[in-house]
Amino acid sequence: MQYDVFFSISQTPVDGVLPSEATMWRNFFAEVEAADALGYGCAWVAMSHLSTEVQKRHRHPVVPHWQGEIGLNNDIFQLATRVFSRTRRIEVGSAIMNLLCNGGPIARAEQVATFASLHGLDPGERRRLRVGFAAGRFDFMNRAYGIAPRSPLEEAAWPALKGRIFAEASEIFLRLLRGDVVSSDDIPPTVLTRDRFRSDADWARVQEAARAEGRTALDRIEIERRFVFEPVQIIPKDWRRELIDLIVGSHDPTIQEAVNRILPVKVFNLSITRPDVIDATHARMAACYHPDGGPWQRSYMPRTVMVFVNDQPGLTPASRSAAAHAEARAALSAYWKGTIDPAKVERAADNAVIGNVDEVAAQVAERFHPDDRLMLWFDFFNHDPDRVIANMDAFMHKVAPRVAERGG
Repeated sequence: MQYDVFFSISQTPVDGVLPSEATMWRNFFAEVEAADALGYGCAWVAMSHLSTEVQKRHRHPVVPHWQGEIGLNNDIFQLATRVFSRTRRIEVGSAIMNLLCNGGPIARAEQVATFASLHGLDPGERRRLRVGFAAGRFDFMNRAYGIAPRSPLEEAAWPALKGRIFAEASEIFLRLLRGDVVSSDDIPPTVLTRDRFRSDADWARVQEAARAEGRTALDRIEIERRFVFEPVQIIPKDWRRELIDLIVGSHDPTIQEAVNRILPVKVFNLSITRPDVIDATHARMAACYHPDGGPWQRSYMPRTVMVFVNDQPGLTPASRSAAAHAEARAALSAYWKGTIDPAKVERAADNAVIGNVDEVAAQVAERFHPDDRLMLWFDFFNHDPDRVIANMDAFMHKVAPRVAERGG
C-alpha cells in the first residue's frame, strides 16, 4: 500500500478560533516538510477559487452556512514550486485543479508547460507534479469566469451540460499538452441526448426549451461550443513531459475513456465513492488506459481517506480510541454544518479511519486493497500543526507497519 497526504488548507473556525491566512500557510509548510521527512509519496493540495464568505451574499449561495474559506490555494503551480524548494523527496498534486475557470483549458495547458519547463531545468529533478483536473466543485467559482448558462435551453440542460463543457475543455487541454496545433473546429460538437439526463422529466424540459428556440430535431440537441478559437499551439514546446502526471476528477465513463484516447490519464477518487463504482472504474481503466502509460495499476486511482488517529502519550489504548472518536465527531459535525450535501459527508464518515493505532491499522487493512494508494487527510478541521504532524508520524511509524504485517 502506498501513502500520500491530502492538505485542505481550509481557513475555517475550529473551537471558535480562526487562524490568519499567514498562520494557515505556515502550518501547511511545517506539515508538508514533515510529510516529506516521514516518507509520504505525494502532497495532494486542495484547490479553490474566490471567497466562500462573499458567495453567501449571492442570490443562490451554494454553501450558505460555511464559516471561513473552504480553501486558500488557488494556484498549484506557485505552491508546488515553493514545496519543491523546501523538500527533498515528496511530490505535489492538485486536488483538484478547476479546468473551466481562471482562464480555461488553454491557459491551464500553458501553465502546466511553463511549470514543467522551469521545474525540469535541473536534469537531476525526478519529482512530478500530479495534475488532478476537474470541472470545479462549486458553480459560483465558474460563473464568475463566464461558465454559466447562456440561454434558457442551457439553463434547462445545465446539470448535464456542465459535464459536456468539461469534456470539451479536457480535449482542448490534453491535445495542447500533447503538442498539437488545435482550433475549436477540431473539437467534436457538444450534443445532448436522453442518456445524459437523470430522468425523462429532465430531458423533457430540455426538449421543451429547444422547441421554444424553434428547433425541430429534439432527439439530439447540439449546443454551441463554449470555447471558440483559431488554431493555437502552447508555449513552451520543449519540456519534460515525464514530470507531469495527469489525473481526471470525473467518474463519467465516457470522459475517462475519451481523455485516454489522447494521453495517459489516471483517475482521482474520493473516499465517499461506493465500492462497486471503484471496482467498475478499475475494470474500465484496465481496458481503456492509454498504452503510452503502460498497464493500468490500482495505485493509479488514489483514494482520499480521513484519518482520526490518537496516539497521544499518557493515555491507555482505550482512552486513545475514545479520544479519536470524539475528535472525529467534533470535526465531522462542524463540516456537516457547512457542506452542500450532508448525505455525502455522512458516507465519508463511514469511510474515515478512526481510533488508536491498532484500530486504524485494522480498518485500513480491512477496507483497502494492498495495492491501493491512499491520500491521508490529517488536517481535517485541525489547525494544530504539532498534532497533525504527530498523527502523520504515528500513522507512518505505527499504523503502516501494522498494515504491512496484515498483508497491506
